[in-house]
Amino acid sequence: QVQLVESGGGMVLAGGSLRLSCAASGRFLSSYAMGWFRQAPGKEREFVATISRSGGSTYYADSVKGRFTISRDNAKNTVYLQMNSLKSEDTAVYTCAARMEGTWSSPQRSDYWGQGTQVTVSS
Repeated sequence: QVQLVESGGGMVLAGGSLRLSCAASGRFLSSYAMGWFRQAPGKEREFVATISRSGGSTYYADSVKGRFTISRDNAKNTVYLQMNSLKSEDTAVYTCAARMEGTWSSPQRSDYWGQGTQVTVSS
């Protein structure tokens, strides 16, 4: 079992930055590929970014490419999502997820989920 707890959400002006953290407990984080997903009101959950177990491979949704960076510190059992140049359309609940079998983009293929953290971007 893996427990995931996100932090770092909040309200920010358009063009600003936030860094989300996802702390894992229960198992070594290095055993899992990690991902960030988001869900805006009235919309389906969507893929944001994913990172391999070692951190050597990362993939992003086109909508965040060049603005968001996913990283991990396996020694601290923590994954991060640095979000720059935020836009109003980035407003959503952001949730981290873990998957044993490697990087992924489909929410249905996640093994574990955190509870989510709200990010609100005002213009």
